[in-house]
Amino acid sequence: MVSLINTVHTGHEDMIHNAILDYYGLHLATCSSDGSVKIFDIRNGNQTIVADLKGHQGPVWQVAWAHPKFGNILASCSYDRKVIVWKENGANEWAKIYEYGNHDSSVNSVAFAPAEYGLILACGSSDGCISILNCNSTMFDVWDCKKIPNAHTIGCNAVSWCPSTVPEPAFNQRSSTARGPAVKRLVSGGCDNCVKIWHEDNDRWVEEHRLEAHSDWVRDVAWAPSIGLPRSQIASASQDRHVIIWNSSDLSTWTSTILHTFDDVVWSVSWSMTGNILAVAGGDNKLSLWKENNENQWTCINEDASSTSGQQLEQRTL
Repeated sequence: MVSLINTVHTGHEDMIHNAILDYYGLHLATCSSDGSVKIFDIRNGNQTIVADLKGHQGPVWQVAWAHPKFGNILASCSYDRKVIVWKENGANEWAKIYEYGNHDSSVNSVAFAPAEYGLILACGSSDGCISILNCNSTMFDVWDCKKIPNAHTIGCNAVSWCPSTVPEPAFNQRSSTARGPAVKRLVSGGCDNCVKIWHEDNDRWVEEHRLEAHSDWVRDVAWAPSIGLPRSQIASASQDRHVIIWNSSDLSTWTSTILHTFDDVVWSVSWSMTGNILAVAGGDNKLSLWKENNENQWTCINEDASSTSGQQLEQRTL
């Protein structure tokens, strides 16, 4: 069951688009159409605003936390075509450490790579491109940029990284006895109705798979955490009112299963930390939780029909 444990009154002056807990669940970051990013300390059921970050000149669509091994670092993306990386340099003292403005349209999604790969950020934009930003400095002031041009016709709406612990298929092994480093992979969803998987090959990003089962824009994608099972799972959400679960045991062949047909557009999907429960949010103002049983059938284990206003965000726990 899902129970309400806290209600955070954010003070945003417009619609909230994204809210993300940090690695330890101690801080909550929110972003809004009011152009601001806010960070709250939510320890012990309290809610204390510790930062009100202003650097965007338009609605801020998404925020993403980096792994804490790099310090407290947060990325944000906006309709203003910019990506901003923020860092806490002292207690509750946040500052902009990097700004990326090399997209021609709204930047809709940001996601940090698994920490094993370093401080790397993927950005998906309405210009159809995906940018991969790699921090090459301990001072966080040198960033290398690679672009995947024309990743999605019309635009890219979402990006998500493959866990670094996903086993590589046999054909990617360097030899029968020695295993090479894990290949960096990410999944994206776009306005071409496609889900695409990309991998890095000799310092270039190439399309590995194009997964086609949606009949309308793909609004979100989420690669499930790896918990040791010999398979990979991706969830995709679309305006066609479907959530699709993509499964692969070898990263070569992918099968699709429609989780459910919802009553309205599906905006977002998010996995639990163990990868066994999927949260789905849609245009019907409902949040539902889904779990796969031993017969590989997905069932709804909880549904919350209470909508939240733009002035508050409900923090929930399993």
